Amino acid sequence: MRKTARWPLAAALFLSFAHPGLAARMRDDRIEVLSHQLFPALTASTTIENGIAAMLAERRRRLSACGEVSSCLIQAAHWSEAERDLLADALDRNPPRALTIPDDGVRAQILREVNGLNRLLDVYGLGAAPRYPEIDGPGPTWKPPERMQPADDGIALALSLLEASGRDDAAAFEPLDERYNAPALDRARSLDWSRYTYTAIIVPGVGPDDLATPLSARGSQNVDRAAARFFDGVAPFIIVTGGAVHPRGTKHVEALEMRQALIDRGVPADCIVTEPYARHTTTNLRNATRRLAALGAPFDRDALIVTNPEQSRYIEGANFAARNQRELGYQPGMAGTRLSPSELTFRPAKASLRVDPMDPLDP
Repeated sequence: MRKTARWPLAAALFLSFAHPGLAARMRDDRIEVLSHQLFPALTASTTIENGIAAMLAERRRRLSACGEVSSCLIQAAHWSEAERDLLADALDRNPPRALTIPDDGVRAQILREVNGLNRLLDVYGLGAAPRYPEIDGPGPTWKPPERMQPADDGIALALSLLEASGRDDAAAFEPLDERYNAPALDRARSLDWSRYTYTAIIVPGVGPDDLATPLSARGSQNVDRAAARFFDGVAPFIIVTGGAVHPRGTKHVEALEMRQALIDRGVPADCIVTEPYARHTTTNLRNATRRLAALGAPFDRDALIVTNPEQSRYIEGANFAARNQRELGYQPGMAGTRLSPSELTFRPAKASLRVDPMDPLDP
């Protein structure tokens, strides 16, 4: 039987071998949080079979040969399919103890993270077009860096590129539940879910058309509808979901604006769950499902989506299902019964708990 040695993967993935300044930056709390948000499996991995050591050593040699030439470093930091598969297979055999295993397994999660890492390097390091050019990417004044300090893998370089581009969006509200949702989570611990028709009312954000408006007219209407249904007693929580998205450059976060509007309407703060990251309808529902999981809500019960009739019809349509499959790779849940033009039941899916850095602003 082959003896398996242990080798510290975390050291290989994050060690800066050429310049101590990068290592110091990598210890910054915000960068550390961003790493956990984007690459939970790779960040949680601390030991691995020593058969991987040769591959990681070759990657270090490849990067070292680039000196400080950024374009060379970024290209060299990409993971080949063979390297990616070798890493995924090894971690699948020895799953990180600190990782919450996704529904499709460790190997699938590693593949997502490495593929997302390669894409991040392309967009933020080499100028490739992002998926949503109007709201994604490093900004209109971005220029590719000429010189960079090398690190021994793509993660350190990618996080430095995001930081330099001012796009650490994925860590902007962390620790999310501690900062915004602790009262609701505390209340959920002793909640009798069977008392309610729905586990939560989900309210997607609707961005305004100008930078000065904090909450759009349709967003305000959504809040009115959700508050009315809450006071009917159909659900114990309202989940407000939406980031600082439209128009590009806005400082107004849809979820935070809706949260305050609900409080102004008399909804108790411990009945409001804030999800301030989502930038699309697809991720409104995916991220709301993640907050349902954080609450401990039963996934075999429906939530209720309350939004404007146009978005509500879109959510139950074939085009939206196709978009979910294309952009997320799964359905975040299933639309169910239509109760009114603005109300649609929703059954969450555990696939929504998969983290995918293919969208590094909201993985």
